[in-house]
Amino acid sequence: MKGKIIAGAIGNCVHVAGVVRFLKLAEEMGYETRFLGAAVPVDEFIREIRAFEPDIIGLSYRLTPEVAEKLLQDFKMKIGEDALCKYRFGFGGTPPVCRVAEETGIFERCFTGLENTSKVMEFLGYRQGACVIKQNCDNLIERMKAAKPTPLLRHHFGLPNLEKTIQGIRKIAEADVLDIISIAPDQNAQESFFRPEEMDPMQSGAGGVPIRQRDDLIRFKEASRAGNFPMLRIYSGTRDLVSWAELSKETINNAWGAVPLCWYSVLDGRSKRIPERAIHENQETMRWYGKNGIPLEVNEAHHWSLRDAHDAIAVVMAYLAAYNAKAMGVRHYVAQYMFNSPPMISPAMDLAKMLAKIQLIESLHDENFTSYRQVRAGLLHLSPRENVAKGQLAASTVHALQIKPDIIHVVGYCEGDHAAEAADVIESCEIVQGVIQNCVTGNADSKADPIVIARRDELLSEASVILNAIAQLSKRIGNPQTGDPLTNPVVLAEAIRVGILDAPHLKGNPYASGRLETRCIDGGIDAWSHKDGKRLFEKERLYEFINN
Repeated sequence: MKGKIIAGAIGNCVHVAGVVRFLKLAEEMGYETRFLGAAVPVDEFIREIRAFEPDIIGLSYRLTPEVAEKLLQDFKMKIGEDALCKYRFGFGGTPPVCRVAEETGIFERCFTGLENTSKVMEFLGYRQGACVIKQNCDNLIERMKAAKPTPLLRHHFGLPNLEKTIQGIRKIAEADVLDIISIAPDQNAQESFFRPEEMDPMQSGAGGVPIRQRDDLIRFKEASRAGNFPMLRIYSGTRDLVSWAELSKETINNAWGAVPLCWYSVLDGRSKRIPERAIHENQETMRWYGKNGIPLEVNEAHHWSLRDAHDAIAVVMAYLAAYNAKAMGVRHYVAQYMFNSPPMISPAMDLAKMLAKIQLIESLHDENFTSYRQVRAGLLHLSPRENVAKGQLAASTVHALQIKPDIIHVVGYCEGDHAAEAADVIESCEIVQGVIQNCVTGNADSKADPIVIARRDELLSEASVILNAIAQLSKRIGNPQTGDPLTNPVVLAEAIRVGILDAPHLKGNPYASGRLETRCIDGGIDAWSHKDGKRLFEKERLYEFINN
């Protein structure tokens, strides 16, 4: 038990919603709480304080500032100087009333409702600054622990101009709205940072910030040392992945790495690596992160969903990503769950898909491997109409909170129209913070919906068929070096080539099958036979691989 808190609305104020949320959060953090209710007279409030002997006293008033001033002065006089020194006091009210409350000198903190939840937690967890240090630390695992029960916020940021990006990082840091800024390098940097002679000057700034030298990253880190001192992270690059990993560790203390399993290759055109080579190099990069004790995300499954692969393949690829990370020695794994992908998937079927992924990924947990849930809205579902997109971002966040994430990857509401600038990042994070404030203490549980459960179980069954087909393929290849088929680059590349792992958008790619057809059926994405006009279950689609 951390201590005792008493709180209520003073005088004639009947508005107590904020007080109730404050006390619920305090209970989550381990406090014993007592709620006095609305419109509590000053004398009664003081009697209750003396009877309860709390550590923290919370007063609230949301009406006229002039009346608040009189009530608070009366409270100050009657409770006495000894009590003012003995207890910690917090206040909640509208901004004008908070200004009056601050002038009384009673309160350690006054909350207007504009603060994010972490600021309230900071007040509740205050121990000679330890909470602030922990919340603003540069270690992902410690920062997640300090933020509980709220998730950390992360946002992607990188403008086509280096100096504007640096200025934007400083502005975002000072706004105190998120915990991790993900630096977005341009495509030239991702592919050719270590081979500058290959860069195409015509495409400088395409897709992100033109990072051209080590000092650029150091300047990013320096710019972030303000506000709540957000952590920085950066993607792996599309080749020279280990060199990128080493550079990001030395310059920005990369919060966690991110590499794909099969992508950043000829499959997506982001490098010229063939699948077998890309998988091998990606695994070696995973191994580097494991050896260096840096958390890792394998951003794989949503790449298949973004290319309209059916849900069973997305579940399998989420599992294979985590499976390979564990096999390469990664201990702390950031599992990304991208909702709304493909955009036509329904919320219920989307949740079922995520629950299937979670069950498979978290079945890998042991003393050497732990995963952390990171959720995000799907980029492609955001409308170019910004007000519509704001609603979509909020709705997606409400839904994603069902799986109790450790991290929310905030997607800028503006991404359907333009890459997020600093002001867009701040506003998007504030939208998500508003959702968290309303929903973090619990929503109606959609996970208990029988339709969601049935779909989750169906996807788990379908995923097992795909995994079995990969194992059978390994036997057909007959390579004595195959070992574990689920980590073997030859087997995984061949599974893509023959179509066990496939997506409609891979049609015409010489390194993939591209024969898969999918359709949205009852809100879920399933394999489809155009010829027969019906859904294909995996035992039908993969018949030749599992029966020969």
